[in-house]
Amino acid sequence: MPKNKKETKDNVSLRSGTSRRSNLKKDLSVGKAGIATIAKGDLAMTKSSKVKSVSLSVSSYSLEGTKSVNLELPKEIFGVKVNKPLLAQAVRVYFNNQRAHHGHTKTRSEVDYSTKKQGPQKGSGHARHGSLGAPIFVGGGIALGPKSRKVILNLPQKMKHQALVSALSARVLEGEVLGLSGVEKSTGKTKQMQNLISKIDKRNVLVIADGANEKLIRSIENLAGIKIIAPEQLNVFSVVACRTLMITKEAVKKIELRIMNEESREEK
Repeated sequence: MPKNKKETKDNVSLRSGTSRRSNLKKDLSVGKAGIATIAKGDLAMTKSSKVKSVSLSVSSYSLEGTKSVNLELPKEIFGVKVNKPLLAQAVRVYFNNQRAHHGHTKTRSEVDYSTKKQGPQKGSGHARHGSLGAPIFVGGGIALGPKSRKVILNLPQKMKHQALVSALSARVLEGEVLGLSGVEKSTGKTKQMQNLISKIDKRNVLVIADGANEKLIRSIENLAGIKIIAPEQLNVFSVVACRTLMITKEAVKKIELRIMNEESREEK
């Protein structure tokens, strides 16, 4: 009997040992799975934190410099991927078309000089010059001088639109787009706009607003570091040249309508 009792005790201890080992294995597997899921979660969080979330809702200010309701911007115009090579190309075309080559020199056929032969063809021992208007003489024509010309570079309309949209989107990514509300209450005084600019603490500002608002134009035109432009005249260079954009709600609608209309014409 004692022998059997000892055997049963050994069997029980063996069974309990194997069960403990199996439980430990289960715990380890669960622990590893948990660590793996946590690691995956951390990796997902790090990946998501690297991706910038672009908010198309920007702060808006009144003419008094107080914050008003945020301005919503259309993602199709203010939230696209910035095409830097296209921006550079558009600015180069703009500069070239603004440049005029005024330098002009006269050739030997254009100078007002005598064409009489200077000496006999033979016998004098000198060179056989035919005209005093030759480039080797003082007062003569210029051989390879500059000519006045106008060089026009054309950028396709579709590329113009994409460049403008890229420029606007770049300003949104930099956080340099602000809304402007209550422009119809403009007094036409320079001091009003000066106070607004000092309150928002911005330099080199471009205001995009309706060109028919004469009071707003009058309040801006005498200030340094701030310009105003109508939505119909907005171009890539005006956006790139400024640091901060202030845009009205009506101007956003007009820009959107303008680009949509021009794109529909291209498709036709």
